[in-house]
Amino acid sequence: MILRFTLPYRTQPGQRLVVCGSLPALGQWAPEAALALHYDEATGHWSRELELPADQAEGSYKYLLLDERDGGRHWEWGPNRLLPTADATFSRLVLADWWRAPAQPENELFTAAFTEALFRRPTPAAPATPTTTGPAVRFQLTAPRVAPGEQLCVLGSDAALGAWDAARAVVLSDADYPTWTAEVTLAAPAAEVRYKYGRWNPGTGQLVELEAGDDRLLAAETDPQTLRVVADNQYRYLAAPWRGAGVALPVFSLRSRRGLGVGEFPDLKLLVDWAVATGLQLVQVLPINDTVATHTWVDSYPYAAISVFALHPQYLNLEAVAELRDPAARQELAQLRDELNAKDFVDYEPVMAAKWRFLRQLYQQEKRAFLADADFHAFRQEQAAWLVPYAAFCGLRDRFGTADFSQWPAKFRTPTQAEALTDEASTDFDEFGLFFFLQFHLDKQLREAVAYARERGVVVKGDLPIGIYRHSVDAWTQPELYHLHQQAGAPPDDFSTTGQNWRFPTYNWEQMALDGYQWWQQRMGHLARYFDALRIDHILGFFRIWEIPAHSVEGLLGHFSPALPFSQQEIEQRLGWFDYGRLCEPYIRWHVVQEVFGGQAQAVFDEFMDADEHGVIRLKEFVRTQRQMEAVINDKLAADPNHEEYYGWLRAGLFGLANEVLLVPDDQQPDHYHPRITLHLSRSFRELDAATRPRLQALYDDFFYQRHEGFWREQGLTKLPPVRWATNMLICGEDLGMVPASVPGVMKDLGILGLNIQRMPSDPSTEFGNPGTAPYLSVVSPGSHDMSTLRGWWEEDRAQTQRFFETILGHWHEAAPFYCEPWVVREILEQHLYSPAMWAIFPLQDIVALSAELRRQDPQAEQINVPSNPTHFWKYRFHLPLEELAKQAGFNGEVRELVSLSRRQQVY
Repeated sequence: MILRFTLPYRTQPGQRLVVCGSLPALGQWAPEAALALHYDEATGHWSRELELPADQAEGSYKYLLLDERDGGRHWEWGPNRLLPTADATFSRLVLADWWRAPAQPENELFTAAFTEALFRRPTPAAPATPTTTGPAVRFQLTAPRVAPGEQLCVLGSDAALGAWDAARAVVLSDADYPTWTAEVTLAAPAAEVRYKYGRWNPGTGQLVELEAGDDRLLAAETDPQTLRVVADNQYRYLAAPWRGAGVALPVFSLRSRRGLGVGEFPDLKLLVDWAVATGLQLVQVLPINDTVATHTWVDSYPYAAISVFALHPQYLNLEAVAELRDPAARQELAQLRDELNAKDFVDYEPVMAAKWRFLRQLYQQEKRAFLADADFHAFRQEQAAWLVPYAAFCGLRDRFGTADFSQWPAKFRTPTQAEALTDEASTDFDEFGLFFFLQFHLDKQLREAVAYARERGVVVKGDLPIGIYRHSVDAWTQPELYHLHQQAGAPPDDFSTTGQNWRFPTYNWEQMALDGYQWWQQRMGHLARYFDALRIDHILGFFRIWEIPAHSVEGLLGHFSPALPFSQQEIEQRLGWFDYGRLCEPYIRWHVVQEVFGGQAQAVFDEFMDADEHGVIRLKEFVRTQRQMEAVINDKLAADPNHEEYYGWLRAGLFGLANEVLLVPDDQQPDHYHPRITLHLSRSFRELDAATRPRLQALYDDFFYQRHEGFWREQGLTKLPPVRWATNMLICGEDLGMVPASVPGVMKDLGILGLNIQRMPSDPSTEFGNPGTAPYLSVVSPGSHDMSTLRGWWEEDRAQTQRFFETILGHWHEAAPFYCEPWVVREILEQHLYSPAMWAIFPLQDIVALSAELRRQDPQAEQINVPSNPTHFWKYRFHLPLEELAKQAGFNGEVRELVSLSRRQQVY
């Protein structure tokens, strides 16, 4: 077989194209041994012909652009190409390919969100019939954006392509969707052929439209033994880029009549049904991993998973597992359901107590059949890498009363006993078998719900937390992958003026890189088992994370990691001096103590501070750090619980003093320092001399806005690609907060959608974002789970609301209504729906705010999380059963009309 590669591509001097692939002639995926192509200046084509032995007819390949100017290697976008097969009649294959350019917006239409759900082909046609006579042409077009009830066709000047008669167009097969194919033997192969692709309605047997642009050209070819495979560039749509709309709500917040006081995986089907009824095409949820560490309400925090693979027990529907055989137990379960469902919030501890109690009964009842179930054994074998240590961890957690494995007996502090503990022959197996039973049924119920959504053209979008819990299976089994002595968080922002401390360990990226980030790829692969789209929480963490020392409670004394701290010498050169005590220790003077503690200043000083002869005040040894302060205050509060407010005030004052530093020492490099975040807001900064303040401010601005841009871009381009390309999910990044300038460009290059929240614009010079200026590869939303709802926000700051009412909604010189009336909500939602962004996603609370009858009475009760509160109870539950929401025909029709008018319900 003679194989000829041909590709039109205009290169620049110093650039050249090669073909790299699985065959020896293509370098076996080694770029340095790839097949070099030759360039024809006249045609602008790169091409090369080679002869292959008969036993090497199958393989895969990809084009690679080599840039000799900087040594760059740039692969074309997309999966590996497969070498086409051909009938034995043909001795020559011509591959007429097109370069698949990366960073193109339409590339995201090839992700699973579109191919598995939105444009899903329920019944693919039969494969294209291969031709046996030549010269023949195999037309091959990649195009995912085709309505399920339509097909593509090719129409052209040759009689075999209909001679431009629309009724005789050649219909393409979608057997290899999103690739469409058809094979023809041209009637006049010696003539140049003009052709175009079009949309075809198989029901009417008519051409719907021809694609935009000039005719495509096919050169003459008279050799009867040649098969040309024309792998054309994407379909050229007449319509605007595709846009969709979705709804966001945590699974635990779903309310249904069959739930046990909390949303469960089968409830997703009800939300999907409502989405279909309202024209919405995506359902977004929060993380769903198991967070059971303490068996208290603290475990309600969905971002502190004890396993990045296991699912949370609260989402299991017990009846979907099996019916309880004990009549008394069935009656008690029914009674508990009524009691827990009557509450207006998720009462986490009673809900979980009920789940565990009846789950254990079901396990004992179904144990024999479960352990004999071939499906379970297949699940256990397939998921063993995480499932076995998870089951062992959970059993030991409950046996020893803590998830902190450092407190377990020495023989269990590492996972060496996991296999033995989970052996079915073990006398203690039931301690661990319960968790096999639990995860098998959770996995089954979630996959059923996702399959239900896909069949109805609805995308289910998951959420990947940036961190892991320090007392987790992941830390127990692979502690080398994390910096367990550090804490991850976020610098101060609109959510919290003192920063956020998530208390997660930070990642040891150097260790993770040794095996090509296998942990991340396994994690992403597991999420792709359930989701076709994914939100990456705090994607900025792949560029740099806010790392907080173990002795801090708040986030102000953290620093970015990795970073390029200033050396003491550089600081001395730029400030003109360096004094560790003045710059790096808390700045406390008597007037500061008086300002913070008022009439209690002397008493607080006597108990917690010392002063030297120069008036410099230092905290006493037992309260030098915020962790020490926290412990002391907690002891006082335990002994005197009636004065909780006073001790909270005292703790806040002491924490504030600990934060009064200007430089934070680096924990890796001696005599290197990071400027403290927001140092210009500190008393310490205000009381510097007039010459030092501008110099230190310049140092600060350089550090946070200039010094690291290239460095952090390199970090993102190193860590994100293995995560991004581990699956075919549509990836969206939560890129809010203090965003490095390099982040948007890296995300665009990788096809990762950004997030645009109207109340938190990326442009610091504007107060509110404008959805109308959002880029196509983005998600627009009026809020997130970390914010108050539209109605709640509207009532928080009257002056701000008035400015928004005038500048964003255009109601100049009008008084904003006191409450966020339904017509105001409608205007805001319409702004987002008409945005050019690929997705407009709305919290369900904001959608229901369109109806004065359906909205919740108290908008403040609708906020899901308060980021400034590290011990927030995640208990929000939607106030209406989804069965009731489905019956609201008038309201649902109004939502559907809004979506339809914005053309977010259209395939084209």
